[in-house]
Amino acid sequence: MSRPDSALLFAAGLGLRMRPLTDTVPKPLVEVAGRPLFDHALDLLRRAGIGTIVANTHYLADRMAAHLARNGVAESREPELLDTGGGLKAALPLLRPGPAITLNTDAVWTGTNPVETLCHAWDPGVMDGLMVMVPRDAAAGHGGNGDFSMDAKGRLKPGTDLVYTGLQILKTGPFRDEIETFFSMHRVWGQMLADSTLHGVIHGGGWCDVGRPESIALAEAMLEGARV
Repeated sequence: MSRPDSALLFAAGLGLRMRPLTDTVPKPLVEVAGRPLFDHALDLLRRAGIGTIVANTHYLADRMAAHLARNGVAESREPELLDTGGGLKAALPLLRPGPAITLNTDAVWTGTNPVETLCHAWDPGVMDGLMVMVPRDAAAGHGGNGDFSMDAKGRLKPGTDLVYTGLQILKTGPFRDEIETFFSMHRVWGQMLADSTLHGVIHGGGWCDVGRPESIALAEAMLEGARV
């Protein structure tokens, strides 16, 4: 099975739910346990041996670009926000050919490295996409319903049992072929769901969505508990 060796970190958003912290700081640089959220995500990729790492930027892009340069991460700057699907399409020239990992930068994790879990479970013979999921009752800081359910073969379908963590592998052909420049990842997911080629794998450790200021303390408590 072909192991993906490139990843896009989503770091372009406005961080509206994280205000007032994001009035002057891009959300990926908001600190949790003394480190920027971006660095928590970057560590997962680096520890899994991912060779090519790119981040998209838009809001306070110069601040993000300086941080990326210090960490050896390539920048895909978006003069206008392109949404998740458009962001991946725009970053493709900076990524290696073939499937790519995408990772949101507004969550922290404990337990086994989820990037390793994802790469180990990836089977391009039957999958066009593979998402890391957590059970809804284990999704710390997540205020909504679940996103998907999963059958015995690991195929995803619309449902509420599982929460998508923001970490996935995707075949990039549908993004390369998309005519529009601004579009959501949901457009591609929808076709994969219809084709029964969107799969899931469960993360057995902790996961905390850090989308709001009040989630920072929750994430720090989760990380501290994992160290005990």
